[in-house]
Amino acid sequence: MAAKPLKHTRKKKLGNYPHTMVIFSITLALFVIGSFGLLLIHASKLSNLVKQNIEVQVYLDREISPLEIEKLRKTLARKEYIAYEENKPQVIFMSKEEGAKEFIDESGEDFLTFLGENPLRDAFILRINPEFATSDQLKNIKLDLQNTTGIYEVDYVESLIDSINHNLRRVSIVLLAFAGILVLVVIILINNTIKLALYSQRFLIRSMQLVGATSFFIQRPFLNRATFQGLVSGALASLLLFGLVQYAYHEIAELYLLRDEYQMIILMASLLILGGVLGFFSSYRAVKKYLRASLDDLY
Repeated sequence: MAAKPLKHTRKKKLGNYPHTMVIFSITLALFVIGSFGLLLIHASKLSNLVKQNIEVQVYLDREISPLEIEKLRKTLARKEYIAYEENKPQVIFMSKEEGAKEFIDESGEDFLTFLGENPLRDAFILRINPEFATSDQLKNIKLDLQNTTGIYEVDYVESLIDSINHNLRRVSIVLLAFAGILVLVVIILINNTIKLALYSQRFLIRSMQLVGATSFFIQRPFLNRATFQGLVSGALASLLLFGLVQYAYHEIAELYLLRDEYQMIILMASLLILGGVLGFFSSYRAVKKYLRASLDDLY
């Protein structure tokens, strides 16, 4: 009976480095932290939009003249706490006639016929800059407006503002706590990935030591390779995030209102830098460990 021919198997070279595994692992880790970064960006944008829609009603004296109303409008527009949209101060004048019409349209009751006159007052609707949308600052704004000539009364829904600020504060604390934990987990994951990859290079490092290579000469190619892989992983993670965002905007049109291109660019650049920096320092620590290890520790 003829013996079966031996099947040739391809053996891995000594010190074979798993490039694909390293790039895939780092890309996945950076993509996870980038996805959470997207969540933070959109949550921050949503918070600003909620605060931008906070309105303060300023009711005017009955005897105020049209000239004085225009002068007051310009005075209010110069206040630092007024929000701007397309470089226009959000100071909206509503006459008592417009107020009466809006009330009749919403309620369906013509109170003018019943009362015989319009009891409403001319008013300004002010939108507040999000930076001034805290409870204490709104109280200061109210006091400032009440001391302005021509203003009869200032009103806003104080309980709603307190509730909004309280909930936004709680959500921000929770998100930041998760972000901190996630960053720590990603750093450990990338560090362990590169450490495991360099484990296959430990005998190559020892061989270079035995022929008299300096520590810097040994470390340089590993550091360069790990930094390059980190940068490539950061770029891939950024591309995946960009694709995820575009898909989300296509599927949920309302999310487009929360877009922030500037912060998105910063996030993607941060992933690129983070990948390169973590790759460099993780490789540095791992190579340093094997340079100091004894021969017995390598087995």
